[in-house]
Order: sequence, then structure tokens, then C-alpha cells
Amino acid sequence: MSRNFKVGLFVTLAILTTTFTFYFWQIFKTPNLQVDKQTSFALLIPEGATYKTVLDTLNKHEVINDHISFQFLAKLLKYPDKVKPGRYVIKPNSNNYIVIKKLISGNQDAVRLTFNNIRLKEDLIKRIGNRFEFGEDNFRKALNSPEVCRKYGLDTLTIVSMFLPNTYDIYWTTGTEKFLDRMHSEYKKFWTDEKIAKAKEIGLTPVQVSILASIVEEEQARKVDERPKVAGLYINRLHAQMPLQADPTIKFALQNFGIKRILNDQLRIISPYNTYVNVGLPPGPIRVADLNSLNAVLNYDKHDYVYMCAKADLSGYHAFATNYTDHLNNARMYQAELNRLKIMK
Repeated sequence: MSRNFKVGLFVTLAILTTTFTFYFWQIFKTPNLQVDKQTSFALLIPEGATYKTVLDTLNKHEVINDHISFQFLAKLLKYPDKVKPGRYVIKPNSNNYIVIKKLISGNQDAVRLTFNNIRLKEDLIKRIGNRFEFGEDNFRKALNSPEVCRKYGLDTLTIVSMFLPNTYDIYWTTGTEKFLDRMHSEYKKFWTDEKIAKAKEIGLTPVQVSILASIVEEEQARKVDERPKVAGLYINRLHAQMPLQADPTIKFALQNFGIKRILNDQLRIISPYNTYVNVGLPPGPIRVADLNSLNAVLNYDKHDYVYMCAKADLSGYHAFATNYTDHLNNARMYQAELNRLKIMK
């Protein structure tokens, strides 16, 4: 073998080695997913999904740039046999190796769940259900199941009191039962021995606090600073065995939350939520009460007010009264303003 041939062979091998090394480096390290995109992509892999399912999802959302390199490395790392369910966030300009290793590890990214300003159970179901693999239908079935609700010491009307508006990190693959267990755990964390004792001093259970807090919040949603005063008024009425006469409960009974002016015939609606007719609390919350409202009830303002109506200046605050005569005067001024603005219903 001549010297020139050896040199040529060496150079050729060197070039081939460099070429293949560079190619493998590209397969492993070159950005290949979400290339040049500004946002991350959440890949959802349901239970029982196959490698083809994963590829179809990635292709549908145009996540992969070079399909050949991705599939080559996926098979090299034996990912087709190691598909794990979960939610995996793929960041912009990710490379094949990082993504495939993440998928193989099953190290999924949690859903950051935030819920607040929720009125009806159905609103809660829609807000939460589609964020997780269990879906709306399974979530609805659970919240409407007397047996499931009993597990948490609640019923189908009071179960919404277990959901405390906040931000939670929860895995997408979490089942319905485990999700409810988590919400119940957060509920129990809030209801410390001190808070339970405060509720007992008022003459209420934690569930009853939630019901009253939901009314307080509906009555005074905008002015959080007035909620303890509103709570104090309702507690005075409860202790005096007076009907709460809370307009928000009428709107709930009518399932019409756009009413600006309650009419006399609406006050006669037959419903357990009609607090003009029924003395005491309704059978369940009329919204998912937030922490401010719960604390407003537990730390209510102590005063002698038993009447209130919206202020005539339409500021969002209320005019409070200790007697019916003063209340009628306040109510007349408010109604006169509604008349002036031609707000009749």
C-alpha cells in the first residue's frame, strides 16, 4: 500500500468521521422543536397513547422541524417502547435529545390552575374539567354524585364550598378522585382549629360560613372593604331570626344574574334560596366564595345594623340602618335614582 494511498484513506476517514460526528451533533443538539417560535407548546399524552399518537400530535401542531432526525433519535433511545402519559411543556428552540429524554423520564409539567369569580357549579365544572385528562363529564358526574360528596362531609349543593379560589399546581393526569382529595386537603388547611372555633362562636359550621360568605360576596363583590360590615348585618339577622332578605339569593333562585332592580313579584318566587320567604341560610352557596369573603364572615364587624340598601350615589357601597324608618328613607333615595336613570328591571 503506497504512502499516498494511506494518506488519502486517512483523509477520507477523517472527513467521514467529522461529517458523521457533526451530523450526530446536529441530531442531538440542534434546535428542532418549536423552532423560532415565541411560546411553549404543551404536549398532552393521554393514558394508553402510542408513539404514533405522540408523533401525530406533534405533527398536527407543527412542533417538529426535521422529522427524520427526531424519529431517528427517538428510535435510537427506544422511546417508542417507553411512552408515558402526561403533560410535557416543549420550550421554543428545544433540541431532540432534551425533549425525548424528558418524554422517556415521564417528568411531566404540572397544570397551573387558577380559578376565581365563579358563581355556579356548572361554571366550576367548565373552568376546571377541560384542564385535566378526566374532562368535564367525569368531573360533572363526581360533583353531582351524593356518594362522592358524602365522602367529604358535603352534599351536591354544598360541594362547591370545598373549592377555595387560589392557584394550584396539579398534574394533568391526576384522576377525578385524587383531584377532589387535593381540593379537600386545601379546604382542611384553611379550616384550622382557630377558624372552626370562630365559626362556632358565631353559631355556624364551616359549610354555613361558606354559604353566608357566598351571599356576602354577591352582595358586595366590588368593595372588599365593606364585606365584614355586610357580614355583620346578616349575622345580626340570623341571630334575631329575621329573614336575610338578600337580593342575590333571589337572582340565584331566578337564575338571572343581570337583574338590576328586584321587583315585588320576583320576591315571591318559590325556592329554598328565597331568603325573603325563608328564615335562615339557603341550602347551599350561591357562588364559590373567595378567601376574602370567608374571612369577612369569620371576622365580621360587630354593629347593630339590620337593614341596608345600595347607596343612592351608586358608588357601590351600601347605606346601613338600625331601624326600618331610616331604611325606608335610604331605599326611597336609591329607588328615586334608579327611576331617574330609567332602570326598571
